[in-house]
Amino acid sequence: MLRHGKTAWNAEKRIQGRTDVPLSEAGRTALTGLALPPDLDAPTWISSPLTRAMETARIISSHQSIFTDNRLIEMNFGDWEGHTHAELMRQDAAGMARLERLGIHMRAPGGETPAEVGARLLDLLRSRNEDALVLVSHKGMIRAALARATGWDMSGSPPEKIAWQMAQTFHFDGDELTVERLNVPLIRRQDAAR
Repeated sequence: MLRHGKTAWNAEKRIQGRTDVPLSEAGRTALTGLALPPDLDAPTWISSPLTRAMETARIISSHQSIFTDNRLIEMNFGDWEGHTHAELMRQDAAGMARLERLGIHMRAPGGETPAEVGARLLDLLRSRNEDALVLVSHKGMIRAALARATGWDMSGSPPEKIAWQMAQTFHFDGDELTVERLNVPLIRRQDAAR
């Protein structure tokens, strides 16, 4: 799994959710020339349909075909989208604290829970029969995968710190998701050919 590159809203610390924000020029530049290590690449790449994920897949993948699947779309943050966490805390610190304590069952007004995001991911994985997939998605989706794979309830710090500019690998056996390797660095494209 890969998270999309940086956007202007990332730089402003705005919650993007399903808002279709493209990569920033800095985000595109940072991804240019990068590739997955050969042992992580797979013939099938599937991306969230949001522009920032599709752009990331097109820049990093050497494959002609990149499929999209709505089940990889970012978590729906409802009324929080476009706002920063600091803004939301200023508006209703007590309400935000209550919601954040719910962890995997936290739901922004008009949004969905991380548990629902994880269920979407498992539904996608169960519908595929490839031995390996590359999924290009979002922070919320990868956090939901980590929660599913480790039993983390999202009410505290994650069991492992995720480096968002790196690849995260999981194993799915048809029922359970487990962590294989986290924070695998991308490589320069010329190194991938060796």
